[in-house]
Amino acid sequence: MAKYVYTFAEGNKDMKDLLGGKGANLAEMTNLGLPVPPGFTITTEACRHYLDHGSMPDGLDEQIETHLVRLEKEMGRGLGRPDDPLLVSVRSGARFSMPGMMETVLNIGLNDESVLGLAERSGDERFAWDSYRRLIQMFGKTVQDIDGDLFEEAIEEAKKAKGVTDDLHLDTDDLRRLVDRFKEIVADRTGGPFPTDPREQMIRAVRAVFESWNAPRAALYRRQERIPADLGTAVNICSMVFGNLGMDSGTGVAFTRDPATGRTGAYGDYLQNAQGEDVVAGVRNTVPLTDLERIDAHSHEELMGIMNTLENHYRDLCDIEFTIERGKLWMLQTRVGKRTAAAAFRIADQLVEQGMITLDEAVQRVTGDQLAQLMFPRFDEEATSGDDVHPLGRGMNASPGAAVGKAVFDSYTAVKWSRSGERVILCRRETNPDDLEGMIAAEGILTSRGGKTSHAAVVARGMGKTCVCGAEELDIDTKNRRMTAPGGEVVEEGDVISIDGTSGLVYLGEVPVVDSPVVRYFEGEIDPASDQADDLVRSVDRMMHYVDAARRMYVRANADTPEDAARARRMGAQGIGLCRTEHMFLGDRRPLVERLILADTPEEQRESLSALLPLQREDFGGILEAMDGLPVTVRLLDPPLHEFLPDITELSVRVAVAEARGEDHENDLRVLQAVHRLHEQNPMLGLRGVRLGLVVPGLFTMQVRAIAEAAVDRLRAGGRPRPEIMIPLVGTVQELEIIKDDAQRVLREVGEEAGLELELPVGTMIELPRAALTAGQIAENAEFFSFGTNDLTQTVWGFSRDDVEASFFSAYLEKGVFGVSPFESLDVDGVGRLVRIAAEEGRAARPDIKLGVCGEHGGDPASVHFFHKVGLDYVSCSPFRVPVARLEAGRAAGLPR
Repeated sequence: MAKYVYTFAEGNKDMKDLLGGKGANLAEMTNLGLPVPPGFTITTEACRHYLDHGSMPDGLDEQIETHLVRLEKEMGRGLGRPDDPLLVSVRSGARFSMPGMMETVLNIGLNDESVLGLAERSGDERFAWDSYRRLIQMFGKTVQDIDGDLFEEAIEEAKKAKGVTDDLHLDTDDLRRLVDRFKEIVADRTGGPFPTDPREQMIRAVRAVFESWNAPRAALYRRQERIPADLGTAVNICSMVFGNLGMDSGTGVAFTRDPATGRTGAYGDYLQNAQGEDVVAGVRNTVPLTDLERIDAHSHEELMGIMNTLENHYRDLCDIEFTIERGKLWMLQTRVGKRTAAAAFRIADQLVEQGMITLDEAVQRVTGDQLAQLMFPRFDEEATSGDDVHPLGRGMNASPGAAVGKAVFDSYTAVKWSRSGERVILCRRETNPDDLEGMIAAEGILTSRGGKTSHAAVVARGMGKTCVCGAEELDIDTKNRRMTAPGGEVVEEGDVISIDGTSGLVYLGEVPVVDSPVVRYFEGEIDPASDQADDLVRSVDRMMHYVDAARRMYVRANADTPEDAARARRMGAQGIGLCRTEHMFLGDRRPLVERLILADTPEEQRESLSALLPLQREDFGGILEAMDGLPVTVRLLDPPLHEFLPDITELSVRVAVAEARGEDHENDLRVLQAVHRLHEQNPMLGLRGVRLGLVVPGLFTMQVRAIAEAAVDRLRAGGRPRPEIMIPLVGTVQELEIIKDDAQRVLREVGEEAGLELELPVGTMIELPRAALTAGQIAENAEFFSFGTNDLTQTVWGFSRDDVEASFFSAYLEKGVFGVSPFESLDVDGVGRLVRIAAEEGRAARPDIKLGVCGEHGGDPASVHFFHKVGLDYVSCSPFRVPVARLEAGRAAGLPR
């Protein structure tokens, strides 16, 4: 029979796939001899079976009963026994941390009889009835799917009747009445009484935790964090320890380093006379962990020692949940803590300095996404201190960054407005897991309650969202959709606010932003060895130097102007992987293209092309100068010619108006006729790319001549130009052969005219499935392949990107058809398979062929790892993403050469 249940003493931290992160780490702490309440873990395999078949696997009930009896014997109490009850918690715990996304039920085992036994054993009636009401509330919401607001409203009514504002001021009689009211809510909503059998409570809670794996918020979080949907969650059944036994008890969350900044030193929140969910939910404001030394010096000293043990053992920032029960410290959870991007780089660098990890391990602990976050703008310090900026208040700097948007007060509005193109700030008293969709949609999150370890703070840090928590001086009224500042100033829904996750300040209106220090470092404005550089810049510099030595792949940029090329080079680009020439035909050059399209004779075509030639030569000359000594891959004209003509509707109106007025409209009429002639039902698959070069005489040869002449000019100026000619949208080798022969003829002519030998590489883009499947044939005539993964994705999926992203992609993402858009991260199974086939067959036909990618996937971290794996020589992306690609290419390589 399969083993589905493990005691905490049987597992270890490397068993996360089976025991989940929480279960594996509880086992590890148990093995380290730390004070962990006894318990056992039900495996992810049991969860997957339950979700697949709708029932518990054979033998699971018996194994749970066996381990429960063993736990009862170890604790000397029975689950729910009237005179001396054992109570347990039932908590989720997946392979990857999903804070607040799945379910937890505390105090399992309480009923009308055992609550009396708990009161007698603890000597505290209030505590017993408080624990009972918590069970009914959590069980009702989690297991019985009752609206949690009903319970919260009942609590508010009880406080109002008592004339108090804090739960702690409700006495035993108040809590007894609250339990009765909660039971009425359960009966009213379910049609039956609250279950009083302790084992029934436990089994139903286990099933609810299993089912919470597929809850909408959990599925949304997995898509956001790219966590596989088929992992399932483990369930941890742990003997209860109580932080709500009085002021000598409490609960807290601690980090071995600051997860927001990465600064060294223990850090966290503590709440007296409370259970763990109170801290995470943020319903009561906590005190800093440092205050625990004053409250309970012995427990504080023991906790500091345990935190040091755990950080040295895990060799990383640890996130810890603990409870103190009447002066006795208990460890309820540990895990490698989520952190902001800045903290990730600082902590990795610190651990290298401390000799705890190697530099190679350090670069595996930072990501390209985190580096991109560090490159986002921040508020201008001069502007925030000026007279034009109006501060509203200050909270805790829970997750750094600068966020500007319209204030909204619920998740639904945040999503709705965001989809309409509005930037929003989600303002809540405190967030809960049901707010996740709004948190994702918002630019930033602002709460008036909760600390840096509250749900809002933890989730925001994980997502890289700016967050200010616990801004108590701001009265956030979600019901009336407004926020009131200390001076009485009211912010209505839709008013623009700015929040600074670094300082915790909240401003009315839009605060100007400036480049981050990390961007200024990449731009060469900050020397990492100077006093101007802070520890974050120095950490980034250290990692970048290491990954540049480690990576096998080169990183180029997509750039179409000398200015973009120069910026890309400053960002560390090692050439241009895609120079689009269509952008050079816009603006004041559009009339020249119109003349080419409208030409009636070969002579008129030649005249039009001759007029474009010097302009193209100048364009290429500037780019080659900016990238002197580095390769520049120039893509010959790709889009359909009609894109250079006026809009058909606008032009038709102009012609009709001119005819009605009897005005001259001959030229507009000729252009309109050309637009109709060139109109295509599906331009993406029409007359574009290599087909243009075959159908429009002289177009591609003009561009090749401009490239060649620009190279000659640079050589004469003492430069080292390295242009490469790329032919787009090739589907068959015959197309490539014809255009390549023409290109080489022009290169010979220009070389002879200049008295130089020009040998410029000629290659092609692989952006059609047929090109990928016949790559061996094409490689015989191509000196390089550049995978155009944007168009390759469109043609593999049968998508028109401009249409589908707006029409049904959101539905596909919500329904789980995609985990992530295939235009954002490469579809490895489909598009990736064609890339692999083309790379293998291309190399087999021409071993020295150069392989690269020039779609924006070249800057996507997950895609970069795939391109490294299939053996591409370089990736190319926008200039801003070049540092991200450099970092990920080094991480993919793993070890320096």
